[in-house]
Amino acid sequence: MSKIFETPLYPYLRSPDQDAQKPVRHPVIVIGAGPIGLAAAIDLAQHDIPVLVVDENDKVSWGSRAICYAKRPLEILDRLGCGDEFVDKGVQWNLGKVYFGDRKVYEFDLLPEEGHKRPAFINLQQYHFEEYLVHRVRQLQAEGKPLEVRGLNKVTHAAADGQGARITLETPDGLYQLECDWLIACDGATSPVRKMLGLDFLGRVFEDNFLIADVVMQADFPTERWFWFDPPFNRGQSALLHKQPDNVWRIDLQLGWDIDKEKEKKPENVIPRLKAMLGDDAEFELEWISIYTFQCRRMEEFHHGRVIFAGDSAHQVSPFGARGANSGLQDIDNLTWKLKLVMDGKAPESLLETYDYERILAADENILNSTRSTEFITPHSENSRTFRNAVLDLAEKFEFARGLVNSGRLSLPAIYDGSPLNGPDVAELPARSRPGAPASDAPVGGRWLIDMLGNRFQLVGFDIDVPATLDVDGVTVEGLTIDTSTGGEFLKQRYLGPANRAVYLFRPDQHVAARWTDFDEQAVREAVETAVGRG
Repeated sequence: MSKIFETPLYPYLRSPDQDAQKPVRHPVIVIGAGPIGLAAAIDLAQHDIPVLVVDENDKVSWGSRAICYAKRPLEILDRLGCGDEFVDKGVQWNLGKVYFGDRKVYEFDLLPEEGHKRPAFINLQQYHFEEYLVHRVRQLQAEGKPLEVRGLNKVTHAAADGQGARITLETPDGLYQLECDWLIACDGATSPVRKMLGLDFLGRVFEDNFLIADVVMQADFPTERWFWFDPPFNRGQSALLHKQPDNVWRIDLQLGWDIDKEKEKKPENVIPRLKAMLGDDAEFELEWISIYTFQCRRMEEFHHGRVIFAGDSAHQVSPFGARGANSGLQDIDNLTWKLKLVMDGKAPESLLETYDYERILAADENILNSTRSTEFITPHSENSRTFRNAVLDLAEKFEFARGLVNSGRLSLPAIYDGSPLNGPDVAELPARSRPGAPASDAPVGGRWLIDMLGNRFQLVGFDIDVPATLDVDGVTVEGLTIDTSTGGEFLKQRYLGPANRAVYLFRPDQHVAARWTDFDEQAVREAVETAVGRG
């Protein structure tokens, strides 16, 4: 087993806060040093917001857990200053193959177009993900950013009021209390904070269980996602094979509902199942074994006064489709710039209500797609199974049926249609870049557009001049003029369509706020007021 599981990355150190006469107050406390909590802390620190992260552990998560990271979250990691490390280590893939029995019925390409900096997906174990985020934390600390991570600090009590929150922490040296203006709960699907505040999930738990086995083996399988319905080695069920770095392979096997989970996790029961799949002569070492149940649930609201939930603490989806950690990163992407404006007094606190609107929209979209995947993968009636099998048979020969095959609709970024933060639009401009949508990447000379955007409001003129800067009642908007000829046809296709020029207002999270075909300063100012919740 890798030493990474055994090495404290943020070891316990006694804090002066533990010796204070009364609870010390922090601007922001993040609970949970998993991928979402660490990403939140990094984003906050980049905005110069002092942030403290507390976690009951002091090491990375045990086992690979979340492994698939889509293009949009990789772009968010670039904005957080650490995308290269992830992509360099991760296994890149964009091709998926679907099998019915022992027959391949079709394959799909997740990024069929060129002109993007990042791949469609990478596979990377969660322990590496957390390790690399801690590397970024250390870089920011070395730069003097106001960021601290405390390991072996377990939250045992949390309470909130209209002005902030108070938490009690258990450490090797005993209990102490802290206060904060804002509390961000990134403490996972079982979220103790959610329970302490008397909040709960709404949604469904599906009657099925899946075995996850991460195995270390030398294999010459291609770097693709393979999914089987009713394979000969797991009749009546499904299976998935994915490659990870360091010769680790993820295998998911559907087991059914009425099982003894502890018994099924024992190596003497797991190994025969893997031998049936890989062959009796296959040589492998078990790295991690787990069993999960499909769940599609969320909180009714993610933002409760001065306490905000993100990631699995706010919503849960079944893992087929890679929507968990990907969606959690997009929660943080949506939240931190809004919190910054509120804390700086440049936006009303009601701006945070749009975090609920936009991220609940995204969660419901994920839950819908995940539920459909679950119902296709695990039909619970004979009619549903007959329909699914007919679709799979047809998909082998007919294009129209392939869109009906659902082995896990893979994660796509949410478009915040209807958001109260969206400003004006022009119908002739491309739909993919409409208000609410994340920026579509494209080459710009020797650079990438996605690297030129983010962490601030930006007004971008495509083939039209815009001012270098605008001040909208304390909110600074940076201007950028781009000649679309420097991006070949990609910039024109993605931002102009049939128009000759366009002006786009981008939010700090790289989502489009508004767009026009001409520059009108008053219209831009009004759109900024709308985008910061002052409209």
